[in-house]
Amino acid sequence: MIFRLGRFSRKIRSSSKDGITVTLDFFDDILIPSTKLQHPSRFIEAEQTWAWQYETDDETHDLVMDIGEEIRFRVVQEIFEDTAPKEMPNNNGSITQTTNDDDKKVPYTIIGSISEPGLGLKSWWIETS
Repeated sequence: MIFRLGRFSRKIRSSSKDGITVTLDFFDDILIPSTKLQHPSRFIEAEQTWAWQYETDDETHDLVMDIGEEIRFRVVQEIFEDTAPKEMPNNNGSITQTTNDDDKKVPYTIIGSISEPGLGLKSWWIETS
């Protein structure tokens, strides 16, 4: 499956200081990095979640992005990694397959962004028909 640059709505799977992971149920390698969240946002360590610090005229409100909530994001990058086994000749002249750090690589990752108006939790925005 290949995603073209576009907008999608899916559920938040997890959060860390690195950003938010989104799931499609069958595919979990969608990352919205902390640099691609609404600004300003902060990571709440105790809850392991992100909050957009939404400013009004008189105060700031934390709009928390909880696990399981539906989030609208834009695909900004697709990363493909070659995870095929590497072959190397051994001492007797035959070929052996090696394992290395590539075994830990994910073959396909989607990078998303919610740093634009209309993106983020669906509950933040009024739907228009």
